[in-house]
Amino acid sequence: MKQITVGGVPEHFNLPWHLMIEEGRFTEQGIDLNWKDFSGGTGAMCQALREKKIDMAIILTEGIIKDRIEGNPSKIVQTYIESPLIWGIHVDANAPYTNIADLENKTAAISRYGSGSHLMAYVNAENNNWKTDNLKFEVVKNLDGAVNSLANKTSDYFMWEHFTTKPLVDDGTFRHIGDCPTPWPCFVIAVREEVLMSNAQEVKTILRVINNETQNFKNRKDIDKLLATRYNQKLSDIQKWLDLTTWSQSTLSPHILERVQKKLVHLDIIKNTLPASDIVHIVK
Repeated sequence: MKQITVGGVPEHFNLPWHLMIEEGRFTEQGIDLNWKDFSGGTGAMCQALREKKIDMAIILTEGIIKDRIEGNPSKIVQTYIESPLIWGIHVDANAPYTNIADLENKTAAISRYGSGSHLMAYVNAENNNWKTDNLKFEVVKNLDGAVNSLANKTSDYFMWEHFTTKPLVDDGTFRHIGDCPTPWPCFVIAVREEVLMSNAQEVKTILRVINNETQNFKNRKDIDKLLATRYNQKLSDIQKWLDLTTWSQSTLSPHILERVQKKLVHLDIIKNTLPASDIVHIVK
């Protein structure tokens, strides 16, 4: 049985993978699929792909494109979530900030450089006509690190997925002061090139299994209740999130890839672009 290791964030987007593992859908296809949680997000997964600690990743679109351009030996095989990620903008509940304008020239907590929390701080800055040269960052590794950093005033705000962070807003740890949706589909599936060459059939099979599940995921009986229980969410929040979220079974389009690269160049996050064939791999 072929062993493949997949990385992803420990968030509700990835429940389809866990269900397919638990139900033995990969095993019955001769694949021992191991899941690895990355609470540090996209930056941590990019590093794990580079270090061959994982074979595949469900990863933020802008993050893996940036890292691919900078030498990550992985390619995008398809879009996973077609809808935008809603990045909530959060401050400590006792902080004096009450709106996004208050955060200009303040320090953003980020999981690591190259992560979504880092890159989206630039998008948020441009949305609000701030000078991106003035952005300041404090690396906090993960959500727990952000809680400590904001409480200790080593940073001022933290951008993280709206619904994942909602329990911390509800319990009075954070105050939510705004949202910043990604201007493109948020999650893609990336695979190391070495794996694409040596295990092409297994990759194709994995994608077939997960795509069959995501096509009908919202129609699973009581899926909202299961998500709410597993991810410590209010049922009403999960239902809202499900309404906003669309899974994809399609290749990342050249149009979207060009849009992401142009935006990253414009924000001075990358220095050059690559043709689609250097970033996207078509699984046949």
